Amino acid sequence: MPDRGFTHTQLAARAAYLLRGNDLGTMTSAAPKLYPHMWSWDAAFVAVGLAPLSVERAVVELDTLLSAQWSNGMIPHIVFANGVDGYFPGPSRWAVSELAAHAPDGVQTSGITQPPVHAIAVQRILDHGRRHGRSTRAVAEEFLDRRWADLVRWHRWLARARDLEGNGRIALYHGWESGMDNSPRWDAAYANVVPGPIPAYLREDLVHVSDAGQRPTDAEYNRYLWLLEEMKGVRYNDEELTTAMSFAVEDVFVSAVFSLSCEVLAVIGEEHSRPHADVRDLYGWAERFRRGVIATTDERTGAARDFDLRSGKWIATETLAMFAPLLCGGLPRATELALLRTFEGPKFCGHPDLRYAVPPSTSPVSKDFRSREYWRGPVWPVMTWLYSWAFARRGWAERANMLRAEGLRQAADGSFAEYYEPFTGEPLGSMQQSWTAAAVLDWLG
Repeated sequence: MPDRGFTHTQLAARAAYLLRGNDLGTMTSAAPKLYPHMWSWDAAFVAVGLAPLSVERAVVELDTLLSAQWSNGMIPHIVFANGVDGYFPGPSRWAVSELAAHAPDGVQTSGITQPPVHAIAVQRILDHGRRHGRSTRAVAEEFLDRRWADLVRWHRWLARARDLEGNGRIALYHGWESGMDNSPRWDAAYANVVPGPIPAYLREDLVHVSDAGQRPTDAEYNRYLWLLEEMKGVRYNDEELTTAMSFAVEDVFVSAVFSLSCEVLAVIGEEHSRPHADVRDLYGWAERFRRGVIATTDERTGAARDFDLRSGKWIATETLAMFAPLLCGGLPRATELALLRTFEGPKFCGHPDLRYAVPPSTSPVSKDFRSREYWRGPVWPVMTWLYSWAFARRGWAERANMLRAEGLRQAADGSFAEYYEPFTGEPLGSMQQSWTAAAVLDWLG
């Protein structure tokens, strides 16, 4: 039971109520005010939370997302809800329907992607389908039959279009593709982005989050939007993006997630007799990107690094991304234990001033740490969930359960915030965040 606030039973009920309230019919808004549309990795986590409530509704969530998949295999980072305004940049700013040859018909999307966590959601849907009886299991398995080719096509696109150097690391053309928009990881790469003329804009995020200090600065937003203009200039063409973009970074966290997801999907494929060639490819990508992640690590500490393809320099930051090898595995045992000690020690979960023993997005001892600013310090419950899930999968039950228990203590206030101040536990950013509620539902399911 949590140490304050709502009981687990009450918390589960409130989380389920929140997801129902954010349900737009065939998609769940990431948050009703600040994020009124469907985000790619949010949708995967939302499906994880929906699965214990309704496998059928979880399947609808992923079906909607996959129906917006581009013909080249990319899953876009936003699927825009029809008739819903209040978010910038919206469909007209991306202009993918007019410019991108591979954009889907009949649905508006953004032109970039997000971390490939979707196989985890598929696994959770199949798990709950088995628990809920024959008809529900059939719904889950029919979904897999229907969407298997799309899921493999998504992984194949990442492996082919975004491993620019062939070294087993996913390249990003925008910090938004990492999901960690303004992380210190991207400071140096963004410093080399020199914006040209940008059409006028009004930031909708500052309408919904009154404290501008929690959000990226206007200067950062100018760079974000200039990268959109660079993409539009080459009509979102995969081959031309490799040289057109002034931001190109190999993301070690996304690469580890990709390795993990390829392995999860390969196991699903084996269990459900999917084509041997698909399963072979998935296992091959899992291993290739695992090696790519491990190649970035410090031999002593195990900490992983990103790589700036434009400057040719490694990016070493004290953020959650340094723990990428804990997601995909592959480190020598002694080095892995050293990295776990850092994760659990005073630089992260064990910092003596933390309200809850969960990992902040940036280490409190880092010079880049900002306790209230988006990905520069606050705790994101969905990241606590991801590391807890990955630790359980790797057989580290005690570590997984500790993160779960602390994550639930943090969530017991019932705000389901986007992120939290790490020292006080104050809820920050957007309230009623769908993926926060989803994490709680999976922990309590």
